[in-house]
Amino acid sequence: MNYELFIAKRIIIGKKYKNSVSSPIIKIAITAIALGIIIMLIAVATGAGLQNKIRDKMAGFKGHIQIVNYDANNSDVSTTPVDKNQDFYPKFKNISGIKNIQVFANKGGILRTETDFEGIIFKGVSTDYDWSFFEEYLVEGKVPNFKQPRTRDVLLSETVMNRLKLKLNDTILATFLKTATSKLPSNKKYIISGIYNSGFAQFDKSMMIGDIREVQKLNKWTENQIGGFEVLLDNFEEIEVKGEEIYRETSSTLKSITIVELYQNIFDWIQLFDNNIWFIIGIMIVIAGINMITALLVLILERVQMIGILKALGSSNTSIRKIFLYNASYLILKGLFWGNIIGLLLIFIQYYFKVITLDPETYYVTTMPVYISFTSVILLNVGTLLLCFLMLVIPSYIITKIEPSKAIKFA
Repeated sequence: MNYELFIAKRIIIGKKYKNSVSSPIIKIAITAIALGIIIMLIAVATGAGLQNKIRDKMAGFKGHIQIVNYDANNSDVSTTPVDKNQDFYPKFKNISGIKNIQVFANKGGILRTETDFEGIIFKGVSTDYDWSFFEEYLVEGKVPNFKQPRTRDVLLSETVMNRLKLKLNDTILATFLKTATSKLPSNKKYIISGIYNSGFAQFDKSMMIGDIREVQKLNKWTENQIGGFEVLLDNFEEIEVKGEEIYRETSSTLKSITIVELYQNIFDWIQLFDNNIWFIIGIMIVIAGINMITALLVLILERVQMIGILKALGSSNTSIRKIFLYNASYLILKGLFWGNIIGLLLIFIQYYFKVITLDPETYYVTTMPVYISFTSVILLNVGTLLLCFLMLVIPSYIITKIEPSKAIKFA
């Protein structure tokens, strides 16, 4: 029988324990543990949520990896065409983890109404395009259908629609920049078939999605000439590896570039979230540990008589330390239990009801996204329990300083 655990249980369930001087200090320590795990869960959930959501939105607009002409610059306008007939299209034969390969071509232009105008990038796509991203953020209408011989349907953001005072199914006049073969700008009319709102202001305010055949016609390209290819991956974490593999599989006239390379400043910014999360976790564990040390010392000083009696009966310092460490572990587990309940509840409320909103101009999202995995929850709880327990080991050595004769006499 583990008599140390038995005595620890008796202390925990005893009425004297609940009504003792140490009771409010113990409650404060439990509350500190609970608040610590709540803040850590929220920090991890919001940090991971923002990172994942921003990555997904950028991939929705640009793909994970772009394959373009080697001479092309990194601008949003396609100036140098790429031959659509490539060995890797429509599928890489030697690279796994590829979700989709889709063609695209961009053209800079201006949308005009009688009173306003707005600069846009007309992104032309084809029947191989993955519409799942825009379908998720579709506010009204439907995505264009490019299986028809020709369509002038386009997808516009709610931001542009509001600026130009447009509504669904309106016809909009677009003026496009001159090309190498034409000195005059081109005027075209398009029908707004769908409205989206991704919350990514940088792209929402300028991106119009339409038929790639329209861009080819504007640029005087043939049907086999495109701006490039967008590659969607199954796993974003493999983007660097897949980018190198794709580069080796393409010809010397083409280059592959990841969205991490295209938008280095944005990815550097979201990478800072990890540093902030680790800082918050460290601070919370230190605060919780200090509170638990205080509670443990109060528990020990409050039971000096019991310690003296146990030593007089032959108990070793190690055994008595175990009693108080068991007791402290119970308090830590109690704090973790309530912290997890409250923390996960707050995360679920934000996930389903979108209570906290953000400025899309700054954070690229309209509401605070949250993401928490079972693994993260387990690691946070196990890490907090172990670190707090280790922080209690050294203070527990105060028991070795208590002499039985003086402790019993003091009582």
